[in-house]
Amino acid sequence: MIRSETLDRFGGIRHGFFTREGGVSTGLYDSLNIGFGSNDDRAAVTENRGRVAEALGVARGRLAMPFQIHSADVAIVDEPWAAGEGPRADAVVTNRPGVAVAVSTADCGPILFADPAARVIGAAHSGWKGAFGGVIEATLTTMETLGAERSRIVAVLGPTISKAAYEVGPEFVARFEAADPANARFFSASTRDGHAMFDLPGYVVSRLQAAGVGSAEWLGLCTYGEEAQFFSYRRMTHRGEPDYGRLASGIALAD
Repeated sequence: MIRSETLDRFGGIRHGFFTREGGVSTGLYDSLNIGFGSNDDRAAVTENRGRVAEALGVARGRLAMPFQIHSADVAIVDEPWAAGEGPRADAVVTNRPGVAVAVSTADCGPILFADPAARVIGAAHSGWKGAFGGVIEATLTTMETLGAERSRIVAVLGPTISKAAYEVGPEFVARFEAADPANARFFSASTRDGHAMFDLPGYVVSRLQAAGVGSAEWLGLCTYGEEAQFFSYRRMTHRGEPDYGRLASGIALAD
């Protein structure tokens, strides 16, 4: 798994942005696919999730991942649920030691949050819909209900599709610019007439900064361009492949 030097500075917190390596899945899902929404063998996905939990320092069965719907909905985790039976939400937060909160991605942005002083942590799935719809701000507000202070929260964006690989149509650009003309800075010309390249990581980090977190950063890793390490929905689509694996990103408070 890949770790953030920023989050690594804090004792009592384990975290990781997992790659596609280190699991038991085969074929298109080779090898650490944690997506029950894929057509991978369920036993393999269950084993892979168990390995993620252990790498985060919690017991198997103590990994809490939501059923993601590209929303701004946030769930507070007191106790983990059965694998694949999580609430319909796109972010999870907790102040309970021994529970890992995590999200799955395959181009969208995985954000890990921590207020080390309050010992409140969170994980959010932030694709363009979630970021545009307010999942970042909703996660921060929910963390505050557990005692976090926004100015202390550290937020790290993990492997995400980069601007170089994310072409969008004119209606996409129009939606963002209608919401805020300043959003034009996240788009640049594409080689295709009327299209543009969208800087999703830049947009996510800007939303974090505008929301008032103490620290916000992107690790600079592109899911589309680094095939050996990451699954990518868009790469799968461009190749006409039938399915794709999902990556895990999670964080936990040590007991």
